[in-house]
Amino acid sequence: MMRQPQSQARQAVLTTPSYRWFLTALGGLMLAGTVSNAQAEMVHDAIETEQMTLSLERVASGLNSPWAVAFLPDGRFLVSERRGQLTLVDQAGNQQTLEGMPTVSHQGQGGLLDITLHPSFGDGEHDWIYFTWSKPDGNNSRSALSRVKWQGDSLGEIEHLFEQDRASSPGRHYGSRLAWLTDGTLLMSIGDRGVNPSRAQASDDHAGSTLRLTDTGSVPDDNPFVGADSTLDEIYSTGNRNIQGLTVRSNGEPWATEHGPRTGDELNHIKAGSNYGWPEVSLGNDYRTNEPIGVESKPGMVDSVYRFEGRFAPSGLTEVTSSAFGDWQGQLLAGGLASETLLRLQLENGNVVDEEVILDGHIGRIRDVRQGPNDAIYLLTDGGQGSLYRLQVVN
Repeated sequence: MMRQPQSQARQAVLTTPSYRWFLTALGGLMLAGTVSNAQAEMVHDAIETEQMTLSLERVASGLNSPWAVAFLPDGRFLVSERRGQLTLVDQAGNQQTLEGMPTVSHQGQGGLLDITLHPSFGDGEHDWIYFTWSKPDGNNSRSALSRVKWQGDSLGEIEHLFEQDRASSPGRHYGSRLAWLTDGTLLMSIGDRGVNPSRAQASDDHAGSTLRLTDTGSVPDDNPFVGADSTLDEIYSTGNRNIQGLTVRSNGEPWATEHGPRTGDELNHIKAGSNYGWPEVSLGNDYRTNEPIGVESKPGMVDSVYRFEGRFAPSGLTEVTSSAFGDWQGQLLAGGLASETLLRLQLENGNVVDEEVILDGHIGRIRDVRQGPNDAIYLLTDGGQGSLYRLQVVN
């Protein structure tokens, strides 16, 4: 049963808990400018949910169309901004832009997109930051994956690992979410690129799929279509319109939130070799005519697990892994752009059995949702004045 959250706003400046900082190395950081100098600000001190009371504070503001956040071992954050900046943020909200990122195509929905750290980040050998971006190609662009070495609070040389097989007119449906599987391989989503939806059913085209790659960008030997002449070896699943939420649960299952056509946004359990139907199967309607697109189900294609209500516009998905959230542990939190919603989804036996709206217009368009390392959920809001927020249980 859905219940609207109740909240009482209070503005106050808080001092965050002390953390172990490695700030002495910051003198060597290559900067392109300092954006702000502020401490975390309480936005809502009592958001009531069905099971607990939460607080919401703003860690950093003034971010330029932020897309993703990752957590460094020393407690600081890396935030990707769509126009091509990778920004270092400390717990007080101080921001510094790191030099050395590639020039991106930031037309429409393109730009510097998802970021994730290598699973063994911090051991010196694997201190890699992985990022997706829309790579310019003349008047067109490609969804691409690269990585850069973290070197003493600055960026080393970039290694380009993968780009989709063909360039497309820029602007829409890049996908680009990343998630590590438990075997150390990396999933990457690529949207259908928004011009020719049938590309999502073309096995010789990366568009409209998820990919599975090694940490160096090569193809794992056990990918589902390795050896199939008609299908590209990198492909893990097909028929995906535009996945912008992707997470791997503690049990190893990858789950995705996907932009459908009008009122057809989906939650899917991504399985190797599966076809999720787009555009032959859809739960949404044409934007111009409002007529249904495709059919709701078709043999040989996987039905969605859950359909979001209305025009949810999903972006950002995480599993709650912190025990601080009690019964929420193991459940999913999905962010929404147009809906400005954070939604809790409880899964049992592969089905959604409970749902609850946690945030509804509290902070605007939610672009990214991440379980943090310190018993907090972190959220990024979209737009030219985006912010990084921390959601915690009130004791």
